[in-house]
This record gives sequence, C-alpha cells and structure tokens, in this order.
Amino acid sequence: MRLRPQLYFALILFALPGGPAAASDVKAVVELFTSQGCSSCPRADKLLGELASDERLIGLTLAVDYWDYLGWRDTLALHAHTLRQKGYANSRGDRQVYTPQAVVNGSVETIGSDRYAIDRIVAKTASATNLPVPVVLARNGTSISVEVGAGAGPAASIWVLPIISKSPVTIERGENRGKTITYHNVVRGWTRVGDWKGSPVRLSLAVSDLAQSGADTAAVLVQSGTADAPGPIRGAALIAFQK
Repeated sequence: MRLRPQLYFALILFALPGGPAAASDVKAVVELFTSQGCSSCPRADKLLGELASDERLIGLTLAVDYWDYLGWRDTLALHAHTLRQKGYANSRGDRQVYTPQAVVNGSVETIGSDRYAIDRIVAKTASATNLPVPVVLARNGTSISVEVGAGAGPAASIWVLPIISKSPVTIERGENRGKTITYHNVVRGWTRVGDWKGSPVRLSLAVSDLAQSGADTAAVLVQSGTADAPGPIRGAALIAFQK
C-alpha cells in the first residue's frame, strides 16, 4: 500500500532554536471511514459532525471508495482512504475493515455510530497518551506556521491534510438515494512534509496551496508507523484559514 501525496506545498523546514512549542489542547483524533453508498453510515456522519464541534477533539471524515459498485460513486471518496483503513487493520492485526468505522488516535477502532464506545475510547487513549507531542498552528499572512514541539518516543511523520469543513451532498442513487447528508471535516488529501525525531520542528505552508482542493481548513498529524502501516497519532492540531 502506498499513500500518494495529493498536494505539493512550498515549505520551509528547520529546527527550532529553543524549547518546545506551547502544548495543544487536543485530546484525541477521531477518523471516520464512511461512504455515501453505505446505508448505516448517515448516523455516523451526523455523530462525526457533533464530535467535530468539540474543541478537544479533531473529527475527520475519510470517505472510502469500495462501496461505489452499489450504484452510487461517492463524490468525496479518495482511494488513499481505503488504503489507510486497510493499513490500520494490518497494523492492529484484526483485519477489521468496514463502514462506518471510527479509529481513535490511530490505535483503537469501533463502530463509527456508537457514541458511547467512541467516548470511552477517547477517554482511555487520552488518559494513556494525551497526544504527547505538542502541535501549534497559526495563520501568518499568506502562510500557516506549524510548530511541532519536543518529546520522547519513536520517530514519526508529519502529515498535512487540507480539509473542507462542511460539505452537503445530495445522493441520487444507491442505498441512501434521496438523502442529503452534510459531511464535516472532509479530508481532501495527504502530504507528508517532514520527520519528527524528538526535537522541535517548524514548517511554513502556503495557504494558497492548501486551498487548491477547495479546502478551508487544515490539520497536521504527527503519526508513528508508515503509510502502509500507520501507528498511533502522537500529536495533532486543526486550523481554519479564516476566522
């Protein structure tokens, strides 16, 4: 499996001269693997919207393409999301790939419409790891500055995700025919922009590059493992291009 970058950014990468950046308040990242062709997904899509409104969480919609054959081609799906979901299953060793599926902090999966289970996993993983690598994002003119702080633990990759904060879709065919569903924090691409090895790192990303996919928001994830076998998320932050 290979996650192919969807966007290319002009960036500056250099070590910070001082100590770690201010700690992020984000406690958990919830990735929802969903599909417009999945009849059991609308409840999970609605729940993801509720989770995304919690400033302590980063809720992400990752639309997959393996239900397209049912009669409706998902308008938001990326094949990279299907590969990422399979990579998580391989990392966990359980081969659990389905929709709606939520993966919390890159480590624990559950049914994406089960609010109780997601809350329980968030509480458990947050208390155990608390995303120990601080990530701070700020708008700086035409750029987004990214500061990844110092920390202990295994090396990780720094990923940048352009995001559409809200996307209503009217589904014309398939199991959800006639429904209009609003998707929240829809991921439109993945670009690996650097490595984190315990020392502070700073990046500068052009907003114009991020917004080329129609995105109005960006997320940064610091995640161990590889694209083929993603591991725990060690730090994360989200920023809207305009307040």
